[in-house]
Amino acid sequence: VQLQASGGGLVQVGGSLRLSCVVSGGTFSSYALGWFRRSPGKEREFVAAISWSGGSTTYEDSVKGRFTVSRDNAKNTVYLQMISLKPEDTAIYYCAARHTVSGTYYYTAPQYPYWGQGTLVTVSS
Repeated sequence: VQLQASGGGLVQVGGSLRLSCVVSGGTFSSYALGWFRRSPGKEREFVAAISWSGGSTTYEDSVKGRFTVSRDNAKNTVYLQMISLKPEDTAIYYCAARHTVSGTYYYTAPQYPYWGQGTLVTVSS
């Protein structure tokens, strides 16, 4: 299973970006998916997660109302729409996948065996 994240870049405070992550290998519709980030000097942290059907999502508190995770099973792609970006959102963003038969999502890094390479988001003030 391979994950390829893209869409990062430099954006001003208050701006928006949409990250994409294409998953190849296996059956995309059977994967629960997550987004994590690592900011300079900090540990990797959970951002958002979505169930295999897209029917369940969850978010880290600091991004609720600003970030939206979604998926397109026809395109084998998971998205992270980010609005009202803040300097503290600056980080490398990683997508992750986990095969599941459950309708739930997963929000800890050890629960995901497959990871993308990351895409850098820089929010400038």
